[in-house]
Amino acid sequence: MNEDTGYAIGVDIGGTFTDVVCLDADNRLRLVKIPTTRGNPSEGVATALRYMQKQWGLDPAKVQRFIHGTTVATNAILEKRGGKVGLLMTSGFRDVLEIGRQSRRAMYDVKLRPQTPVFLAPRAFRKEVDERVSATGEVVRPLNEADVIRVVDELVAAGADTIAVCYLFSFLHPAHEQRTAEIIRQRHPQLMISLSSDVDPTFREYERTCVTAFDAYVKPVLNRYLHDMEQNLRAGGVPAPLQVMQSRGGLASAQVARQRPVRLFLSGPAAGVVGAQMSAGSAGVDDLITVDIGGTSCDIALISRGKSMIRSEGDIDGYPVRVPMVDVNAIGAGGGSIAWIDRGGGLRMGPHSAGSEPGPACYGRGGGDATVTDASVVLGYLDPGYFAGGLLDLKPELAVQTIKSMVADPLGMSIEDAALGIHKVINAQMAEAIRLTTIKRGFDPRKFSIVPLGGGGALHAVALADELAINQVVIPVYPGVLSAIGLLGAPIEHEATASFSRATSKLDVDEVRRALDKLDVTCSKLMATENVTAASVEVSYHADLCYIGQSYHLEVPFAPDGGDDLGLRLHESFRKEHDKVYGHGADAPTTIVNVRAVHRSAHQRSLASLDYQPNGNDPVKGKRQIRLYSGVHQAVVYDRLALATGATIDAGPAIFEQADTTALMPPGWRAKVDASGTLILNRIASDAT
Repeated sequence: MNEDTGYAIGVDIGGTFTDVVCLDADNRLRLVKIPTTRGNPSEGVATALRYMQKQWGLDPAKVQRFIHGTTVATNAILEKRGGKVGLLMTSGFRDVLEIGRQSRRAMYDVKLRPQTPVFLAPRAFRKEVDERVSATGEVVRPLNEADVIRVVDELVAAGADTIAVCYLFSFLHPAHEQRTAEIIRQRHPQLMISLSSDVDPTFREYERTCVTAFDAYVKPVLNRYLHDMEQNLRAGGVPAPLQVMQSRGGLASAQVARQRPVRLFLSGPAAGVVGAQMSAGSAGVDDLITVDIGGTSCDIALISRGKSMIRSEGDIDGYPVRVPMVDVNAIGAGGGSIAWIDRGGGLRMGPHSAGSEPGPACYGRGGGDATVTDASVVLGYLDPGYFAGGLLDLKPELAVQTIKSMVADPLGMSIEDAALGIHKVINAQMAEAIRLTTIKRGFDPRKFSIVPLGGGGALHAVALADELAINQVVIPVYPGVLSAIGLLGAPIEHEATASFSRATSKLDVDEVRRALDKLDVTCSKLMATENVTAASVEVSYHADLCYIGQSYHLEVPFAPDGGDDLGLRLHESFRKEHDKVYGHGADAPTTIVNVRAVHRSAHQRSLASLDYQPNGNDPVKGKRQIRLYSGVHQAVVYDRLALATGATIDAGPAIFEQADTTALMPPGWRAKVDASGTLILNRIASDAT
């Protein structure tokens, strides 16, 4: 079937809502937000399919693409509900996972707690195998296969259902790990296996052990989840293969995702960054800060010159995960964040959240805690009868009651002032997270525009801009479901990394080319499994560099062609990047740590051609009294999707409502709808910082 005659569906499952978007053959986009079923998130997909069939007349047999952003891998770590991992290590290195690095996050706790992810594989589940490879990749002691059989049998008897193998210097000589996997599959074919030479073939033993153990830990959970998702699609009559968003911002088939689940930790947030990048690009904005505010968290990312920032290592729950991922800074701040009073009588927000079950008090589902959403209702920002497009009928009296009892009365203030305080605190927390995301990378946030997304992003965007002296807010047409939209426009992408320790001053270009050729072969095989033709693949190369003796590195892109000055070009590129990020650079020798190849496909369907068509309604819905920091105001309420291109609102306060979100524009700002339908808010010049 030609894909131009079918549907493309993107599904992003969040902590509070499951966002679903459907793009048809005529490039018409439809959307729906469905409360997430926490016990079984995949059930939300089945519910969405039934909704689309009933309300939109969608024929499941015509679904050409089905793309999913998932938090299952991350939640498995946060909730400690992964597989039972058996970890195989080289003799003498059994406790690498527990020893970790000497740096500690909490130096002065009276009671010290483990700061390494020992829960992945407690000591009884870590076994030594007699084998040894030298630091130059030579075999010092051959693999003792009898050892492998014995320790794996012991682990299986103890209940292990997944095995991680991390031998010393296996990234230089992977044969021992590969043979270990063969033995395991022969004796225990039911076991899942993660090899460090596949997951993270680079040096630094602790980090490599961590990421391999994490991969093994989430593999059983993700395998079951993706299997259930595929079964639900088949049962719903959907023929399209399941694709999943990876942490770097590219798609992979479910088949490949099962093999490399550790690459899915930032699946959902990465999709939001892709969507923001596409939407802001259509409005001609290349330097932006994305602020994705959902019910549970706020995810912040930086896009400079039209490209998202990628980091080579992230962390999950405070533990290092050395996988390339979009540089997203997540904090526990969202619409469901709970207000509480600390021992000093100060108002605090989050990080705990009411989520979707029971949710904020105003949901009327039994929630008894005061949340940001409750405050938004009390302040008049949200229409109780039009929340999520009328999907939920909010109860403002419950919001008033819970803010009074939980915040206003304990602090001796009015209910309205308590609600304003909730917004002030949560906005301050998010603004500080934006400062950390931008300034630590060497960027001045005042030179960027804010692009809000998620259900709550547009409600807080201008307040955040005021906190940061930012003069422009760019609101996409459908910001509340932008992560799901980003799934539709993301490319298929695969990357491969190899350790390559060479001084830039003595770099052999031919040696670099040979290393990249091997990585290209790996990526090409992965792309072939996705049915992507070689002619439609774009290839880029990157290198991790540092000053000699430095313990951290930075990634710089490079072209392997162009002569023998490659070492000098890499050296200069690294110096400029180091100066930008850290504020200084030294004329000192540099060395390459790793090289990386990235293969990316063209988009299956361009979203740039989406036409914005006003819905034909009266743009002005009425007026509503709202409470801002400056006092009580009458705000004009607009139907966001009824505003024609070129429409202007010369001054706030104004509220822009649509099914997926609500935007707030206070006095001192003006708005305009550009040709793409993007709502662009600018600070009025006399008030600009």
